[in-house]
Amino acid sequence: MANRTLIQFFHWYSPGDGAIWRQLRDEAPRLAEMGVTDVWLPPACKGAAGAMSVGYDTYDLFDLGEFDQKGTVATKYGTRAELGDAVDALSANGIGAIFDVVFNHKMGADEREEVTVRRVNPEDRNQIEDDAFTALAWTRFTFPGRQGAHSDFVWDKHCFGGVDHIEQPDENGLFKIENEHDLGGWNEEVDAENGNFDYLMGADIEMRNPAVQEELKHWGRWMGEQFPIAGFRLDAAKHVPAWFFRDWVGHMRDCVAPEALVVAEYWHPDVDVLRGYLDAVDHQLMLFDVGLQHAIHHASRDGADYDLRTLFDGTLVQCLPDHAMTIVANHDTQPLQALETPVEPWFKPIAYALILLREQGIPCVFHADLYGARYSDTGGDGESHEVELPALGCLPALIAARARFANGPQTDLVDDDPSCIGFVRHGTAEEPSCVVVVSNGGENGKDVDLGPEQADTTFRCWLAHREDTVTTDGEGRARFPVNGGSVCVWVRADA
Repeated sequence: MANRTLIQFFHWYSPGDGAIWRQLRDEAPRLAEMGVTDVWLPPACKGAAGAMSVGYDTYDLFDLGEFDQKGTVATKYGTRAELGDAVDALSANGIGAIFDVVFNHKMGADEREEVTVRRVNPEDRNQIEDDAFTALAWTRFTFPGRQGAHSDFVWDKHCFGGVDHIEQPDENGLFKIENEHDLGGWNEEVDAENGNFDYLMGADIEMRNPAVQEELKHWGRWMGEQFPIAGFRLDAAKHVPAWFFRDWVGHMRDCVAPEALVVAEYWHPDVDVLRGYLDAVDHQLMLFDVGLQHAIHHASRDGADYDLRTLFDGTLVQCLPDHAMTIVANHDTQPLQALETPVEPWFKPIAYALILLREQGIPCVFHADLYGARYSDTGGDGESHEVELPALGCLPALIAARARFANGPQTDLVDDDPSCIGFVRHGTAEEPSCVVVVSNGGENGKDVDLGPEQADTTFRCWLAHREDTVTTDGEGRARFPVNGGSVCVWVRADA
C-alpha cells in the first residue's frame, strides 16, 4: 500500500466557529492529492464546555453534535450531519478517518450524589487516608437532552473511582470514591508517576466496573455502525489500565475494523517505559514517539551545537519502528499548552523530512504546521501572549515526496560530521528513489554512492531549496549538497 501519512486536523486553539467538519469536507481532495492517507479527527463527542470544548472534557460520548446539551447542539467542530459529510468526503477520496477516544474521565455531570470518599495525597496517590466520610459529588450523568437515544446507560457513582471536588463539605483535592469496584485503591497497570497515575481529571472512570466496560465497547461498536472507521487515537493511555485498552482494542478489531490503525497517547520520553506498555497491551497498537519529539525540540533550540547523529538515540522509532508514530508537534506541545515543547521554525523542514521520508515509523503531520495558526492565551507566567505559528511552505511538497519518492530500502549517511546527516531511499524496480541531506550548521553535503544503476544521472532538489543540479559519475557517485540550516530532497531531474 502507499506510504501511510496522517494529519492531525485540529490544534488546541482551532476557532470555535463550528466549521472544522465543513473545512475537512472541502479539503479532502487536496489532502488526498498531497499524499495524506489518514486524518486524525478531534474528539467528536459533546464536551462539558459545550460549543467551546476542544473535546477532552468528555460529557456525552453518544452526542456527536445532535442534541441540545451544554447550551448547544453543534460541538466546537460542527453538527453530527456535518461530521458525517466530512467522513464521507474522506472515504470518497481514499482517506481513512481516525477517531479520538477519550475514555479516562467524564466532566459536566447532571446531578450530585452522596458518595463515600477518602482523601488522597496528590503527590503520592498510594497514600490514601484510612478515614472515610460522606460528601456530595457530581457523578450522575443522565443526559436529559438525549433522552436515552443510542444508549440508555446512566453513569453514577459506581462508575467512577475518584474526583477532585466535593461538596458538603466543600473541598478541592483528590478523593478516592469507595464502591464495590474499589478494591482498596486505584487501578493497576497505569503509569507510576505520583505513585499511581490512574487519576487525571474530572470524574475518573472506574474500568473495573463490568457495566462500564460493556458500555464503552457498545459505544465503539455503535461508532462503527455510524462511520467507516480506519482507526482510533487513544487519549491519556498512561492513566487508563493497560488491560482495559488491550481488551477494548481487541474487541474493536473483532467487531468494527480488523485492520484498524490504533495509536495511544502514552506521553513518556523513556523508551523502556513505552516498551513495557506495549508488552502490556500485547503489541496491538502504536505509540507516539515522545522521545523523538523531545529530541527535535532540543535540536531546534541548540542549532549547530546539537549533534544530529544522536537525534534518534533512545527513540521508539529506533528501537521498535513498527510501533512508532512520529510527530514534530501536536495540540499538547504547541506554545502555551501543558506539554509545551515547540520546534523552532527554521528546523521544522528538517524535522518533517526526517519523519516523512525515512523508512521507519508512520508520521503524523500537525494541522498548525500545514495551515498556520494564530491565537492568544495566558502563559505560565500569568501574562497574556499572542502566538503566531506560520504555515510551513514546503510541507505539502514534503508530504508529496513521501508518497512519490520514499520507497525501497534505506541507507543512512552518517560519518564524523555532527552537523550534517542524510539517508538514501533506494527505490524499487517500479518506484523512484531519493537522497535526503540535512544540515544544522553551514552549507554542507554528503558523498553518496548510488551504484551503477544511477550512473550519469542528474538530480534536482524537490523542494527547490537549491537551483543547481547534481549529476553522478559513471559509477553512480556524486556529492549531494545542502544549504546551511536546511534540507534538500534530491530526486531524478526527470521525476
